[in-house]
Amino acid sequence: MAVLSAEDVDFEIQVPVVIVGGGACGMAAALAVKDAGTDPVILERDPVPRGSTALSSGMVPACETRVQRDLGIEDTVKIMAADVQNKAHGMADPALVETVCRASGPTIDWLTDVHGVELTLVEGFLYPGHSQLRMHAPPSRAGADLIGSLTQAAERAGVPVMTDAHAVDLYADKGGRVRGVRIERPDGTGEKIGCDALVLACNGFGGNPDMVRRYIPDMADANYFGHVGNQGDAIAWGQALGAATRDLGSYQGHGSVAHPHGILISWALMMEGGIQVNVEGRRFSNEHDGYSEQARRVLAQPSGTVWDIFDDRLHTLGQDFEDFRQAEAVGAICSADSVEALADLIGAPVEALQQTFVEVGQLAAGNGQDEFGRDFTVKPVLKAPFRAIKVIGSLFHTQGGLVVDGDARVLREDGSPLPNLMAGGGAACGVSGPEDWGYLSGNGLLTALTLGRLSGITAARTVIQ
Repeated sequence: MAVLSAEDVDFEIQVPVVIVGGGACGMAAALAVKDAGTDPVILERDPVPRGSTALSSGMVPACETRVQRDLGIEDTVKIMAADVQNKAHGMADPALVETVCRASGPTIDWLTDVHGVELTLVEGFLYPGHSQLRMHAPPSRAGADLIGSLTQAAERAGVPVMTDAHAVDLYADKGGRVRGVRIERPDGTGEKIGCDALVLACNGFGGNPDMVRRYIPDMADANYFGHVGNQGDAIAWGQALGAATRDLGSYQGHGSVAHPHGILISWALMMEGGIQVNVEGRRFSNEHDGYSEQARRVLAQPSGTVWDIFDDRLHTLGQDFEDFRQAEAVGAICSADSVEALADLIGAPVEALQQTFVEVGQLAAGNGQDEFGRDFTVKPVLKAPFRAIKVIGSLFHTQGGLVVDGDARVLREDGSPLPNLMAGGGAACGVSGPEDWGYLSGNGLLTALTLGRLSGITAARTVIQ
């Protein structure tokens, strides 16, 4: 991956705006460009646009949306921005937090009302760190359906998507203006595509083991649950053009991926009363801190595997999620009629697991304080029959990246914008601060869609100028 001189390069195709990446960010950017009356083209390395979006649960946090207002939910930019910063320990860029929170509601309303993307408000529980009901998702609660709906919207809008088109090099002039992109096809052929503006929507570097080992050594040997195409191309290109980067050690992990099935299990089970125990039958953390930082905690347990423990009530809740139904279909969920039978099922010492349930029961009754800081009095205690899923901790996607301004323009080290380069989603530095504990549920899709839309608006304006 390189930035080459654009001098004397003949481009086979010339388009106003090129967008590298066909995930949620790229689709939002393309729709915004098209709405502005300018023609984009999406370059997608895979045969079908899916990316990391398809691997997610499709949850997009947003405030001041029409559906929130219709349901009487009072959520504001100020409240949402405070939640984002609280999770990030105040270490996320305040201007960017303000930008994406303010853009979140209009972006959701634009997708639903203008482009027919079906997003409903997730009710009944709050994800870690959110003080209001603000998660918007497809009815299936599946990222595959979100990217499918966005792809259909792009098709209706007449956005061309070049699949099996792997962007490998950029061409730029001496002033840092990108003049085009070189793509390679699976058969080894390639094309040079000229452009007036470029949007980097190709996510981060979670699929690049060398970069993960360099910037996130704690997760170097972790299971990677993101898209293999997330190789850090945007960061490499940006740095070659003199762009600034920030928080490259930040990432989203997840402490609940069914093993060995590789299926995401919703953290709603934990938030609504479930617990995690290790192979010794012991809890080892506050499950309500957040699923991102839980990944490291799970990896630190004996054998690197733990068990999600829940009951019939939570099993019914889980069935609202497509991923959970898939896990059930492949036999990832097992059941037991008693704590003793559960211990035998998961291979944990009976006495230890019994003691864990006794302690949780006492905490739920208001007797004592949890050593990890969780409040068990706010949700019903687990009741037999019990359910269990063996899970591992995983790296999902990186949160650090290129520094962008409020218009999603990529900035140089001195704070000035590169002439015609925009970035969003995992290609840009997000709002999670420098570590995994700063990831507020949905931050990835929040910046993908909001910065995607803003980058498209800016790209179209750049072309018009």
